[in-house]
Parts: sequence; structure tokens; C-alpha cells
Amino acid sequence: MGNTQKLSPEEQLRTAREAYEEGSDLTVAVEEEFAVLDPETLSLTNRFEELQAAAQGTPLEDHLVGELIASEVEIRTGRCESFAEAAAKLGERRAQLDELAGGLGLALAAACTHPWSPWQEQRIIDTPHYRRNDELLRYVVWRNNTFGHHVHVGIRGADRAIAVCNGLRNFLPELLALSASSVFVEGVFTHLHSTRTEIFTRMFPRCGVPDAYDGWQGFENYVRFLYDTRSITEHTQIWWSVRTHLAFPTVEIRICDGQPDLEESRSLAALCYALTARIARALDEGEPLPSHPHRLIEENLWRATRYGLAGELIELSTGDVRSARAHLERLLDWVEPVADELGVTQYLAVPATNSAERQIAQHEDGASMEEIYAALVRRPERVHG
Repeated sequence: MGNTQKLSPEEQLRTAREAYEEGSDLTVAVEEEFAVLDPETLSLTNRFEELQAAAQGTPLEDHLVGELIASEVEIRTGRCESFAEAAAKLGERRAQLDELAGGLGLALAAACTHPWSPWQEQRIIDTPHYRRNDELLRYVVWRNNTFGHHVHVGIRGADRAIAVCNGLRNFLPELLALSASSVFVEGVFTHLHSTRTEIFTRMFPRCGVPDAYDGWQGFENYVRFLYDTRSITEHTQIWWSVRTHLAFPTVEIRICDGQPDLEESRSLAALCYALTARIARALDEGEPLPSHPHRLIEENLWRATRYGLAGELIELSTGDVRSARAHLERLLDWVEPVADELGVTQYLAVPATNSAERQIAQHEDGASMEEIYAALVRRPERVHG
């Protein structure tokens, strides 16, 4: 399934549907994006290709990829059969990347925007995929110097995968609020808890909260429309914050900010995984799931972007407003039975503060953005700390 870019849209859609019908339930893979930094200045540095070359012949070779700009690197757990395996791989991949970066005299950070490095100084990596996106999007893609956290969950059945995706769209604001970790950009304290969401989700086409689709055929009709009207040239140009993937039989959750802290990365991935499994269980058992209009989910998405875990979200079925933490705690209660079965309960928690809240508290106490960012950086000398 990894070569779908070489297929015609017709073949791609047919092959993808067959893969979902034959796929495995509840496999999991996590992708983490890191800023590549000069260890002295902590500014972005365009040295991805050196990391890629250094990874050749190492255990990280097949799990390190480029992601748009040469001052960014992505690591992947690869497909895991259980969340325990994925949790272990998250730590293993970070350690491997730290060692690689340390050997090249580089530092890394998973905070989702860089506080001061200008986007004008970041180079698009030279691959066919990113050259096409550069030509298509221009300023939109140049401006996207952001770093995210993506979770793929295997779902068997094409119609079922679409239904799971439909269910997940209602919970995107809660996941964003929990993950928020980007408050500085372009030398500015933005007052947003997730500045990444405004830069990426609000600028890219076909991004943010997707529509709910009427089964696989409804989704396929949409993708065919995009190809037929020459709106896209490849399926990865559908950037929704949750999407059914056409190269792998997975539902991919893409709304989350990257996590500077490993344990918080594991916890976030665990919630994404358990929530996806809980929605699949509800569908299998005929349990009603929310299906809110796009315009209402967007109200909560803005609240999560602006105030993160410190703010309030709307209970969309009643109009009641309560704290984002209360929403997350209720969500954890809802997923708990499935989480117990999958062995992920130990990873699930609503933190006392998340990364954005901690950064804002430090700013309000008088710390500079340089000092705040420095505390988030994975430096070569700290790789074994």
C-alpha cells in the first residue's frame, strides 16, 4: 500500500478500499515532528539531509523522514500491534534521534512553532512531493513551519473506517486542548495556546474539521471530485485533521500539537488510540454517537486553539459550557472500559498543566521566550538525561 502515489486515482481508491476490507483492527503507529536546531543559538537550521544521511545503516533508517522544510525531521514508530509496543517505540525512536542529532552537533525540539526563526529562512526539502506542494500552495506552504503529533489506528472495513472518522471529528477540540503547546511565533507571544492550529489548519485547503461522509462511497465521491476537477494531484493533499488514509488502512488523527515531553506524548497517543477504539466499539454495538454540524465543532476548535486546556468547551448537544478539563475527564470515563481491555489506562491522565499552560505561566513570571524555549530543547549533552 505504500506506493499508491504511482497508481491512477481509480486504482488508488480501489486498492485502498480492498486494504480496509482486509485490514487489521487497532494496530497503531505514531509520528512525531521535531525542529532541527543550532545548539548554540537554538534557531532553526536547515540540516535535515545530514540527519537523513547519518541514519543510513542505523535502526532509524526506515523510521526517519523529511517533512516539508530542511529544519524539520519526522520520526515514526512504525506499525505496532499493541499500544504497549508503540509506547516503547516512542521512547526508542526519540533516543535514536537524539543520538543521531548529538553526533552531528544538533539540538531538537517538539514545541509546535519556533519562537523567533523566520519562515523566510527555511528551505523546502527537494523531493517530488514537496516540490509539487511548493508549486501548488506557495506562501501557504512556505509559512507552515509547524511541528505536530499524528496517530494512525488500524480499522477493518471501509465503511466502518469512515464511520469511525465521522465519530472522531466531534472530539477534535478536546484532543487539541489537551495537546496545545505552541504559544510563541515570529518573536510574539500570541496569547493562543495552539498557534500551530491557526498557521496550519486555517491556511491550508482541505484542512481542519472534515465533513461527515455517507460511508466509503460518499468519501470516494469526494476524492473523485477533487481529482476530476484537478483540485489535487495526490491523495495526501487532503489535510483534514482526521482522515481515512489511502496509503494505509488506518484512521489518522492529525489535530494534535507536538509534545516536548515524552510521557505526555505517550499519554496523548494513548488517548487518541483508546478514543478511536471506543468509537469503533460503539459503532459495532449500535451505541449512539454524536454527529454535530461542522460549524458547531469549529466553535469548540477555536476555544481549544485560543485557551487550550485552561479554557472552556461547549457541550454541543445541550449548549452547556464547562471547563475543557471537565470535558477531558468525562471523555476518559467514557473510554475507560475499552482502555482497560487494551492496556492503555496507565497512560491516560488529564495533566495538572499542559505544555502551553506551563509556557504561559513562565512568560507571565517574566521569563523570556528564549529562556522558555531553551527549557524545551533536547540538547546533545542531555540526550541520556
